[in-house]
Amino acid sequence: MSFKDKIAIVTGGAQGIGRCIAEEFRKAGATVCVIDKQHGDHFVGDLADKQVLERFAKHVIEKHGHVDYLINNALPLMKGINDCSYEDFQYALSVGVTAPFYLAKLFAPYFAAGAAIGNISSSRDRMSQPQTESYTAAKGGIAALTHALAVSFAGAVRVNSISPGWIDTNYTVYEGPDAVQHPAGRVGNPLDIANMVLFLCSEKAGFITGENICIDGGMTHQMIYHADEGWRLERE
Repeated sequence: MSFKDKIAIVTGGAQGIGRCIAEEFRKAGATVCVIDKQHGDHFVGDLADKQVLERFAKHVIEKHGHVDYLINNALPLMKGINDCSYEDFQYALSVGVTAPFYLAKLFAPYFAAGAAIGNISSSRDRMSQPQTESYTAAKGGIAALTHALAVSFAGAVRVNSISPGWIDTNYTVYEGPDAVQHPAGRVGNPLDIANMVLFLCSEKAGFITGENICIDGGMTHQMIYHADEGWRLERE
C-alpha cells in the first residue's frame, strides 16, 4: 500500500499506538500531521480545548491545503464511578468523542477524493472492568459516532473504527495465562492496529464504511465460565 503525497492526521500520535500509526504512514510515503499534549516535534495542544482544535485545523490546511486521512486516536481519561468527578467525565468525553466529531467537521470541506476517517475505539465499547466509566463511555461514544459519520459523509469520506483489545505498547512477549486467554495465543502490539488502520484507509477497503472492527486476538469471543475448561475465578 502506497500513500505517497497523502496527508494523514493522527491525534495522540506522540506515543503508543498513535506513534506506531504515524510511523507506518510515513514508511508508506504519507506526510503525517500529529497533535498531542506531549511536547515534541509536532503540534502540541490539548484536544479537549475547542480553540486548540481550530488552530490545529487551520495550521494543517494552511500548510497542506487538504486532508486525506484523519485518525482519531487520542487516549481519553480513565476513571471510575468512585473517583471520577463531573469535570473528569466531561474531559474524557471531550477528548474521546467531541474532538473527533469537531475535527471531522472542521476538515469536512477539505477532505480529498478517496478520503477516510479512522477512529480508535476499544473492546471496552462492549465489555468492562470495574472503575472505568469515563474511558468506556468515551470509547462507546466514538464507536457510535463512526457509523453516524459514515452515513453523513456517504459518497465523500469512508469512516470506520477499530476496537483494540489488550495491546502492549512496549511489544512485551507474554507467556502463560496472559497469552493463553487470547484465542490467537498472544497479546497484541501496536502494529496489529496500525496495519488495520492503513488497510482501512487504502483503496483495498473501498467498500468498507461504518464498521467497527475488533482486534483483540479473539478475547471478546471466548465465553468463560467458572470451573469450565480449566478456568477458575478466585477473589483475593
